[in-house]
Amino acid sequence: MGDSPSLLPQQYERYRRHLSLAGFGLEGQERLLASRILLIGAGGLGCPAAQYLVAAGVGALGVIDDDVVDLSNLQRQVLYGVDDVGRPKADVAAERLRALNPEVEVVPYRLRLSAENALEIFDDYDLVIDGTDNFPTRYLSNDACVLLGKPNVYGSIFRFEGQASVFDATRGPCYRCLFPEPPPPGSVPSCVEGGVLGVLPGIVATIQATEAIKCITGVGEPLVGRLLLYDALEMSFREFRVRKDPACPICGDEPTIARLIDYEGFCGITEVASVPMISASELSERLRSGSETLVLDVREANEVEKASIAGSQWIALGELSDRLGELEAFKDRPIVVHCHLGGRSADATRLLMDRGFGNVKNLDGGIDAWSLTVDPNVPRY
Repeated sequence: MGDSPSLLPQQYERYRRHLSLAGFGLEGQERLLASRILLIGAGGLGCPAAQYLVAAGVGALGVIDDDVVDLSNLQRQVLYGVDDVGRPKADVAAERLRALNPEVEVVPYRLRLSAENALEIFDDYDLVIDGTDNFPTRYLSNDACVLLGKPNVYGSIFRFEGQASVFDATRGPCYRCLFPEPPPPGSVPSCVEGGVLGVLPGIVATIQATEAIKCITGVGEPLVGRLLLYDALEMSFREFRVRKDPACPICGDEPTIARLIDYEGFCGITEVASVPMISASELSERLRSGSETLVLDVREANEVEKASIAGSQWIALGELSDRLGELEAFKDRPIVVHCHLGGRSADATRLLMDRGFGNVKNLDGGIDAWSLTVDPNVPRY
């Protein structure tokens, strides 16, 4: 291949393996170098996706994350090291990515994505990669992409399984076509609660990075209208067709969503605050005083094996409605319900109140708050 003014000499050397790819070549690399990609989340999915995109030579990569590095992140979030614990993820990610490829413009956003800032931020990019782990942000990123006509490269992980797709309402379905309504709050344990195999995010994230490159360069067939499911235990991939929903409220024939909404409210997150709460320190004081308070643990069995509050009674949330008879003696006595972080226990608290239990409270922050503020000997997970 002869010299071309479109690439600098060092770029020819850096991207030589791309330039020799039939069907990709110089044109594909030029498109990558001119692209601007936004990554939401610098966690398990975001870290490897960012590394491969920056190495591939995207023009600019925006990284949104308002969290700081925690020791528990290091099992899978491969951009960070022990010395980074406590530092903002967006800043550390930007440092590592600039060192990997100084030619790429890396733009850190140390903030929480919201309905107030999403459209303004998204508007500056060609494509969005969703590396989030919560439903409000997934619906927010989807709706912002639909309103702006941008592709949304989706990925999610849980325990040993992952999913990936490309939602592009200009030529296929959006996230709402596949998931019209979010699950009830607390019904789906987070990765913090359910765990995740450390290498799993890397596999799903590289699929997301691949799809982003395909969308930018026009090479191959992206996962538009297809949902890819990966099972690490079986080492298997399955694919399902996803059709555009004519009744979709944002990309359908007669859309009813014309602007971004309250996504925490839409996903029922705000309902957690609608139940009576008690802090871990208040519960500790109550138990020390000899109060006959029942501490009800509604987590899953694998979580109980990791950590528990001494003297608590365990009934998993999914079994609670069928086992209320076991709590009959506490119908009018104090009950404090807890899970890992407080979401599922809020659902359990509402269930008990609806069934006539008159003195029920939700442990604010769950057993994690208990470990942090009352008993550090109870392991965090």
